[in-house]
Parts: sequence; structure tokens; C-alpha cells
Amino acid sequence: MKVALYAQHLQPQDSIFVEHLLDELAQVEAQVLVEAHFAAQLKQWIPDFSPSVFTVKEGLDTEVDLFISFGGDGTMLRAVTYVRDLGIPIVGINTGRLGFLSTFAKEDVRKVVTEFVSGAYSIEERTLVEVMPSSDLGAFEELNFALNEITVSRKDTTSMITVETFLDDEYLTSYWADGLIVSTPTGSTGYSLSCGGPVIAPSAKSLVLTPIAPHNLNARPLVISDETEIRLKVSGREENHLISLDSRIASIPNEKEIRIRKSPFTLRMIEYKSESFWKTLRNKLLWGEDRRN
Repeated sequence: MKVALYAQHLQPQDSIFVEHLLDELAQVEAQVLVEAHFAAQLKQWIPDFSPSVFTVKEGLDTEVDLFISFGGDGTMLRAVTYVRDLGIPIVGINTGRLGFLSTFAKEDVRKVVTEFVSGAYSIEERTLVEVMPSSDLGAFEELNFALNEITVSRKDTTSMITVETFLDDEYLTSYWADGLIVSTPTGSTGYSLSCGGPVIAPSAKSLVLTPIAPHNLNARPLVISDETEIRLKVSGREENHLISLDSRIASIPNEKEIRIRKSPFTLRMIEYKSESFWKTLRNKLLWGEDRRN
């Protein structure tokens, strides 16, 4: 078995859980690859550990059986830029706070290996969205995709922006707001949820448009088919606005057309039988909890 490990900024107190994972991987004689910066950090804690390394540009291939991300949801979003379209199954071990993507508790880290080996999991194909190359934004290059959302928002001003929006080349509306979120079902529990968007099941073939602090009081989140091509054009008092793809952000000129669509590939996310999306919702959003009960 070939396993890749990734983390951004792991705290020293969490190193013990990495050691537990490495011990479990050694027991099944797995070949371990570690992201280069993470490997350097591990070297400080485990001096005799010398794994093969990978970077965002090289070292991973379709022969990797499992990609494990240590951290919160932000780390998982970064991990997606390594996996890309390779089809490597990915799972997140949560060392952060809320964790809708990194759902596996760090205390149960050994189960990540044992349950994977035993086949006690399923694969969920998660939709991604991308900025179409024809948009010619001069940003993001080949990393033009996002797992959670693509967002346009104001920059260098407290004034609202106008987001002219077309669906399949038919005019929808002009949002007068701080910005607009184009979210996948995976991202529906992220920024979109904070702005009043709906929770969408990961398997739903949908996208949601969620305005950020709209001044049009009748503007509401809109769920659309994920086969829809979205075209946006931003205007406002400043010359530039921001566009973000998950955690990656760039400044682009106003009036520049942005075309967004579903990516041609999906992310293969592991869902262990002991950790389901519905269980995560109940636990993270405290559904069903009431002091009267």
C-alpha cells in the first residue's frame, strides 16, 4: 500500500498522533510519502524518519492508494491542490476545530489505516468548480479549480459591488452586495452557510449562488444544476475586485468576464462507515440538541 501524508502547520502536541499513524502504517508495510515541508517538520520530532517526499508539482501519481491530511478544513482544501485530477482517495484527520472535511478524530488515527485495509469505507465523488481558461484572468494558472467555492468580493473599499450574473448566457440578475459565492455541495457547509446558504448533500448534482450581505433585500441563495455555466461581471467604485478559489486569492480588474463551470474531474473523498456526512452534521451543528430535552 502506498500512502501520502500532508499537513500545513502541525502543533507539537499533535506529533504523537502522527507517530501512531506511522506505527500503524509500518504494521501493514505501507510505503509512505510525505509532503516536503511536512517531512522537514517531522524530522525535528522523529530524527530517524526519512521518507520519500512529494511537492505540489511532483512525487504523486495514480499509484498512491490513500492521501491523508492532518489539520482542519483549510488544510484539506490545500491538500486538494496536490491531489488534483489524480483520483487518489483522500481523508482528513481533524486537529483543528469544526471540521466538515477533516472529520476523523485525531484520537482515532489508527482506525484510518485499519478500516481502510478492512474495506470499511465508501468513496464519495465530490464535485469541484473551476474558472474556465477562456476567462483569461492572468491568475491561478493550472490551479483554476476549487472544492468549496469560487467567490468574488469587494477590494479596498467599504462600498458594495455589483455582480452582473448570467446562467447559460441568460441574464439572471445583478447582485448589489459585498460579493457572490458560487458553492459546491461540499462548500455548502462553509462560507455559503455563514451567509445564509442551504446545506446540500455532497452527492447532490447542484451548485448554489449565495450573495454576501446583499442590499437587494429580496436576493436569496439560489440552487442550480451543476451543469450550468455561470458568467459574472463585477463593477464598482474601485478598479479591481477579489476572486478566491477556496483559500487562493487574486485581484483582477472590474468588468473582466469570469466564466465558471463544474470541473471535468471529481475529488474521491473517503467516507468511513463509522463517520458519515449526516453524523458530522448532527455533531458539528448540534442538530437535535435542546436544553429542554
